[in-house]
Amino acid sequence: MPKESALVFTDDTRSALPTILVVDDTVENLAVLADLLSPLYCVRAVRSGRRALQALAEPRPDLILLDVMMPEMDGYEVMRRLRADPGTADIPVIFVTALDAAMDEERGLALGAVDYITKPIKPAIALARIKTQLELKSARDRLRNENLLLEAEVSRRMQENLLIQDASIRALAHLAEIRDPETGNHLRRTQGYVGLLADALRTHPRFAPFLTAQTIDLLVKSAPLHDIGKVGVPDYILLKPGKLTPDEWEIMKTHSRLGREAIELAERDAECPLPFLAIAKDIAHYHHEKWDGSGYPEGLEGDAIPIAARLMALADVFDALMCQRVYKLPCPFAETVTIIEKGRGTHFDPDVVDAFLMRREAFRSIAERFADRDSNRLDGVEPLRESPALMPPGPVSA
Repeated sequence: MPKESALVFTDDTRSALPTILVVDDTVENLAVLADLLSPLYCVRAVRSGRRALQALAEPRPDLILLDVMMPEMDGYEVMRRLRADPGTADIPVIFVTALDAAMDEERGLALGAVDYITKPIKPAIALARIKTQLELKSARDRLRNENLLLEAEVSRRMQENLLIQDASIRALAHLAEIRDPETGNHLRRTQGYVGLLADALRTHPRFAPFLTAQTIDLLVKSAPLHDIGKVGVPDYILLKPGKLTPDEWEIMKTHSRLGREAIELAERDAECPLPFLAIAKDIAHYHHEKWDGSGYPEGLEGDAIPIAARLMALADVFDALMCQRVYKLPCPFAETVTIIEKGRGTHFDPDVVDAFLMRREAFRSIAERFADRDSNRLDGVEPLRESPALMPPGPVSA
């Protein structure tokens, strides 16, 4: 018996043709198939299942003609191994065998063979079946490549849309910031605080269904829009250095409604639903609600307040306490923490306060990193002990 080896029946000049790997333990059968196929295809031939698996390296065959009855490793075992390997699972395999029982054919097809050719080989039938399977494979390959190109284009456009979305959020948020220069780095800080709270709560049973990785990303990106409604508050109120009158305070509180309405207009103008706008709307409208129902604009209570707004509520109050304003000095960090703790179950969701306490040092780091340049030191400064008449009515954060 000739020494087992890979037989190549074509030269390199025909490498552009489809490659067929023929596997049969009988040299005569290999020769018959090679003579039949060589005028049309590049033919590689091996005489055992083991050598067939070794011959799958580049150039990878476009089709395999596989004998069933072979010593050591039969065609069925070769087929199982081909389908188990992701790198070879999609190579079409045609069984070539003298077995013609229906159960043998069913077994091969069940393992993933695309067709059967029986011995003795009928040339016209064999060529027709091989041609059909190669055309099907070529069509599948073209479709896969087109899908890859399409996926790449979709990914590129999605990235462009995300960049536009982020830029739009920043531009809108800075409208409010420009109107109220005292906010300074308020947007950056509150964005960071919201991210810390969301990360701390993402595995909590009450919050996990909402705080997915995608939602947290949208929540953090949307946070700067929480005060977008202040664009509609008159300057004489927004920039007033002293106490607001009760009427002025009522006008100031409308910024939550104005923010919601502005974002609703953006939603209606969008060609398709944008999840970040839905989250931004909840934040803008409800971030002054309180856990006990004493907040505004709707007086919502407990879990009726959207989660995004609950996180923003604590972040906004923390930042307002820590920052200097025309009507107050910044609270020391320790006192700010105490005030937040006292608001547990009244102003804030108790679990959100617990998350804050776990991440309090990270809150301090963000406050220090993005401190307003003209602010006093964040710690060690006594807050201004003014009479209620000197403080603006309502909560610390407007």
